Amino acid sequence: MLPEMMKAVIAHQPGGPEVLTMVDRAVPQPGAGEVLIRVSHAGVNRPDIMQRSGMPVPPGTSEVLGLEVSGVVAELGEGVDSLNLGTPVMALLNGGGYAEYCVARAELCLPVPAALPLALAAGVPEAAFTVWHNLFELGRLTPGETVLIHGAASGVGSFAIQSAQACGARVIATAGGAAKIAALQRLGVWRAIDRHSQDFVALIQDETQGHGVDVVLDNVGGDYVARNLSVMAQGGRHVSLSFMRGAKIELDLQLVMRKGLSLTSSTLRPKPAAEKARLAECLRKHILPLLAAGKIIPTLHQTLPLAQAAEAHRILEANANIGKVLLAIDQPGVSR
Repeated sequence: MLPEMMKAVIAHQPGGPEVLTMVDRAVPQPGAGEVLIRVSHAGVNRPDIMQRSGMPVPPGTSEVLGLEVSGVVAELGEGVDSLNLGTPVMALLNGGGYAEYCVARAELCLPVPAALPLALAAGVPEAAFTVWHNLFELGRLTPGETVLIHGAASGVGSFAIQSAQACGARVIATAGGAAKIAALQRLGVWRAIDRHSQDFVALIQDETQGHGVDVVLDNVGGDYVARNLSVMAQGGRHVSLSFMRGAKIELDLQLVMRKGLSLTSSTLRPKPAAEKARLAECLRKHILPLLAAGKIIPTLHQTLPLAQAAEAHRILEANANIGKVLLAIDQPGVSR
């Protein structure tokens, strides 16, 4: 028997982390093609911060925050025959993850490999979908190439490092501060660069003997873009994930044309359901085997109880995390 009510976290008004509030909400009902998940853990991501701050979200988005969870299937919606009750899953959501129960599209629920605890699995979906699409589809990274990953100590960055290395690419990674550089070195990157004290342009030119990097995965934007292009190899691909230093940039088109560079970007949340389902199939084929083999292990910074969601947001906003920040939902019937 499922309860009628559950605990969930919403932003009671636009604002800072202090507006996050624990509330009672009705347990959602899965529609056709959906499942109800009894949540074990929920991932905390920057789009959650944007939603909390009052930025526009796709129509129909739940007021309950949270774009990824791990847990077990608690109820099947009409027409779902690909999952069974009690199946451990990690799911990409449109929202609703900061709660004891949430609804997810069945095709966006990935099976949790036996070696991966549910307490880590919640940190997979957003990173896996983002990395696969941006690094391997848009960036077209191939074995033997060199990739530059900025903000590499983040949840997405650390997942991208391991994914690139698993495919046989060489990783140059940037982050800020000694602790983050040490974390990158533990992940085995070819070169870790401290953005606080080192010039990545000069170091890359030296380390690659002037060849440059084949792919850039950039979440900085602003003046970093021109600097990135200056260290890219012939035919290089620049993929923008975010623009923490600004969305307006200036480009030297002569450089872009001379090197044959391409610049592209994407955002995951607004993608149509069919495109997310296609990406999920790619993850089943290419990423899940790496997780099952332990070649990719989500990097965990901290797990906090659901009631401390505001503190989790503060950690992300301060860029204090090395890896994922997760929320634990303490309830019976969810363990592994």
